[in-house]
Amino acid sequence: MGIPGSGLAKGLAVTLRTMTRKAHTAQYPEVQPELPPRTRGVIGLFEENCTVCMLCARECPDWCIYIDSHKETVPPAAPGGRERSRNVLDRFAIDFALCMYCGICIEVCPFDALFWSPEFEYAEEDIRDLTHERDKLREWMWTVPAPPALDPGAEEPKEVAAARKAAEKLAAAEAAQAEAAQADAAPADDDSGRNGATS
Repeated sequence: MGIPGSGLAKGLAVTLRTMTRKAHTAQYPEVQPELPPRTRGVIGLFEENCTVCMLCARECPDWCIYIDSHKETVPPAAPGGRERSRNVLDRFAIDFALCMYCGICIEVCPFDALFWSPEFEYAEEDIRDLTHERDKLREWMWTVPAPPALDPGAEEPKEVAAARKAAEKLAAAEAAQAEAAQADAAPADDDSGRNGATS
């Protein structure tokens, strides 16, 4: 059991410490604030990763994401294959006048097409301008910070490992082709030298 009145004494001590500190006013907008790395400012769209699966629009509690698309037929990749159809994105818009910045759309996106940007200075005089179409959402991607570095002992991400292995295989194939080309060129040079010597 604590001493009676100890809570009141602790509270007063905090108040006294605060009273003795000099007040510091951040001179915004001349001095930009230092935002934490996971700041929820605005949402950026990495359009190349979007497959128009509609998960973000379906899961949005505010229904502030608008997506339109159409289907296109893709020719077969190999002879004898069959044609495939794929969704092509026509419109991707987010109404930030309705958005409550819950981040559900970013969490449910299975293809990493949506990202948080720390930018928060996008106020508008007309509420209709707060609906950002895909061109504007693509521009916000330039302000998305790089992901934090992995721990030294962490495993390499699957995507990076696959890309590295593919690059190594391609480099090995190119080196083998260069060696084969040099080997083919060497006997021809020797033959020409012999012909010159006999003549």
